Amino acid sequence: MLSIEEKEHYMKEAIIEAKKAEALAEVPIGAVVVLNGEIIGRGHNRRETSQYAAAHAEMIAIAQANERLENWRLEDCQLFVTLEPCAMCSGAIVLSRIEEVYYGAVDPKGGTAGTLMNLLEEERFNHQCYVEQGVLQEECGHMLTSFFRELRRKKKESKKRKNSDR
Repeated sequence: MLSIEEKEHYMKEAIIEAKKAEALAEVPIGAVVVLNGEIIGRGHNRRETSQYAAAHAEMIAIAQANERLENWRLEDCQLFVTLEPCAMCSGAIVLSRIEEVYYGAVDPKGGTAGTLMNLLEEERFNHQCYVEQGVLQEECGHMLTSFFRELRRKKKESKKRKNSDR
């Protein structure tokens, strides 16, 4: 099991990825895949810039790790992600055989690593992951809250401008 310091170190790397997404006006979600203390996959949300529904941070990090290892199996790997994985990402995590998943903020609308359901520890699947929530939860949650607050402010401002142009 990883120490608190190690967990926070890798989550900070996932936060760096989330900030890359935010710089692209994407929802700030980031992920890293770690094997034997080395980051072998990185990803940040790119759904809007790619116009591809599956361009989630976890999916990109997993694909990069698969390529790096030249193997679809990511046994003995840990995944760190700033937001609780959705159903699609949880499916990819299970299918890729990731051993441990650590996430920051819970996702009350789409989280499937304990909030709406727990696909990662579902005993009916042929693989289960160790799951830990709340690693740097406040920092991860604040990034998302700030992003959506600013998005709402901009939409409201844009609406005001449109109404004043009439």
